[in-house]
Order: sequence, then structure tokens, then C-alpha cells
Amino acid sequence: MKPRISLIIPAHNEADFLPSCLAAARRAQDECHADLEIIVVLNRCTDATEEIAHRHGCLIVREDAKNLSMIRNAGAAAATGEILVTCDADSRMHPQTFREIQRRLTTGRIVGGGAMVYPERWSLGIIASGLSILPYLIFSGVSFGLFWCWKRDFMEIGGFNPEFVSVEDVDFAKRLKAHGRHSGRAWGTLWRAAIVTSCRKFDIFGDWYLLRNPNFVRKVFRGRDRKVADHFWYDVRS
Repeated sequence: MKPRISLIIPAHNEADFLPSCLAAARRAQDECHADLEIIVVLNRCTDATEEIAHRHGCLIVREDAKNLSMIRNAGAAAATGEILVTCDADSRMHPQTFREIQRRLTTGRIVGGGAMVYPERWSLGIIASGLSILPYLIFSGVSFGLFWCWKRDFMEIGGFNPEFVSVEDVDFAKRLKAHGRHSGRAWGTLWRAAIVTSCRKFDIFGDWYLLRNPNFVRKVFRGRDRKVADHFWYDVRS
């Protein structure tokens, strides 16, 4: 019997993006006939996000903290699946995502992992901005986009660390990878089952923003600057 999957989606006013995210998840479920529960963690929503989540049969959890670690952890606490997957509401997973995750985890050789990420559109500025943060990503030694692991491993490492108000995903991935090494399991990346993510941050701040603001990028990757986190994530308005 295939292990159950719990998909956790943090959502702060995601009415424009959530339907596509959920549709992609259902396609991936159909591809592998997964037993899937979808948990939408509402965060200070004032739009139709909750209505959309209800309409698609999602489990609703509420966490109003301006802290993605706490938001993701709230979803994990409510999850009943043996496998946890986290995906942002403005991303669309590949149809083979759940199939690949189940296949890799059930071998016993993989602790969990991330995925290849493609932007929904390309520009010279987006490419340049991506290259400007590439050294930080390479140094971390992990992949991103969407995270997946056994729930028992998630709990053993304490989930996401609330002390980080940015790059909490980088910290989580590094700790999960280290946890895997202790039990002889490797980090995995879904190269072929890539996700496609929105470019709304570039739409708001500009395609060249990250390249033109290296000090901002450094503060982001330190993970603990409240002002920076609020500016780019928690208080931004589409």
C-alpha cells in the first residue's frame, strides 16, 4: 500500500494563484493514484483564498504569524500523511512529482529533497538576478522549490526553525540533509519533475532587483532581518 501524502500550502491572499497550484497537485495525484490530503494554511487572508480552498476539498489550518516556519509547521502538525510535501501557492508542480517522491522515499536510500525550479517567464534581468544568488544556493548544497520527506524525519529535526524569518527553507534543507547522512540516506532533487513558479516578486520589484541590491540579498540569506523579510514577503502587496 502506498504511503499517504500530505501537501502543505502556505497561503496569504493567494486567490489568484491557488487554483492553478491545486489543479497541478490533483493532476500529480491522478498520475500515481496517491492517497492525498491538501492542507492550506491561511495566513492573514482577506481575499477569497479560504473559499477556494474549501471548494477544492482542502483541510484548512490558520496561522497568522509573519513567519513561514510557523506557517509550514502548523500545516505539518495537522497532517495525517506519512509523507510531507510543501509547495508555495504560486507554484505549479509537475505531473510526476508525487510519483517520483514516493518512488525515491520508499527505496530507503533518500531522506528527502527539493526540486528544480523554473520561472513562469524569462528575461535578461531574471537570469542575471538568478545568477546573483547562485553562489548562496551552491554553498548550501541543497535544492529548493518544494520540499518532501517522511513526516517522522520532519519531526525528528524539529521541522522549520521559527528563528529564521527568511531562508527558513535553506536552513530546513541543510538540517534534513545532515539528518540523512547520519542514517546513510542521501539528499534528492527532482530534476525532471520540476516546478514552475510565478514571477510576481519580479513583477513587483523589477527583474533586476536582486542584482542591483546585493546588500539586500546578503541580509536575506542571513535569515534573521525582520525589516527585510517584511519588505519582500510578509507586508508586500501584489
